Amino acid sequence: MDWMYLFYVSLFVVAFLYASIGHGGASGYLALMAIFGVAADVMKPTALLLNLFVSLVSFIQFYRGGYFKMKLFLPLALASIPFAFFGGLITVDASFYKKILGFLLLIPIARFLFFGKMKFDETKKPHLGMAIIIGAAIGFLSGLIGIGGGIILSPVLLLLRWANMKESAAISAIFIFVNSVAGLTGQLTRGVHFTTDMYIYVVVAFAGGLLGAYFGSLKFRQSALKYILSLVLLMAAFKLLFV
Repeated sequence: MDWMYLFYVSLFVVAFLYASIGHGGASGYLALMAIFGVAADVMKPTALLLNLFVSLVSFIQFYRGGYFKMKLFLPLALASIPFAFFGGLITVDASFYKKILGFLLLIPIARFLFFGKMKFDETKKPHLGMAIIIGAAIGFLSGLIGIGGGIILSPVLLLLRWANMKESAAISAIFIFVNSVAGLTGQLTRGVHFTTDMYIYVVVAFAGGLLGAYFGSLKFRQSALKYILSLVLLMAAFKLLFV
């Protein structure tokens, strides 16, 4: 029982931190579930379900702050939604799934440790064709693995200089939401069922996400939490890849 309390506290912190930068937190939830030994077939729908609530509340806060760019979001989303649905239909071998997830967890580590120190104030007009390709690729991976894709999209937007930090957070948040809906819908067609524990996870994650989104849409420093979460993600990635 003590381990479950630790899991709930960790879940709250993960949701808080991810929402503060406009993310749903699926990679963090998957990392926690990997550390606590949750079965692979439960991890995927659970992470997407948590994403729905945390990413939506995060988007609302950043949208209210005036950071959302609809023209950039639309081509990304329209390409990603159908591919996220198809990705959700595919069942991946548990061992292969863990290896892919372990590799993907390295992306948010880089996002937390390095991107926060870089300046992305100057932006340029996005390329439509490239936006469609990026949206489709991330969408498929999102449905396949059980993430919303924001943790991949966000650094891409920043590196291409299509959005600044706050705009990237707003776009990533709603991108995560629509992809999570599509991916979860694809899984539900295969008969995925939710447990009582999943609903408890939602309450805890929603509370963390609500606070995180509120403070993240303001000028809020969370450097210490970023380092802690990066360590958790690194532990999970090591376990998934090598244990």
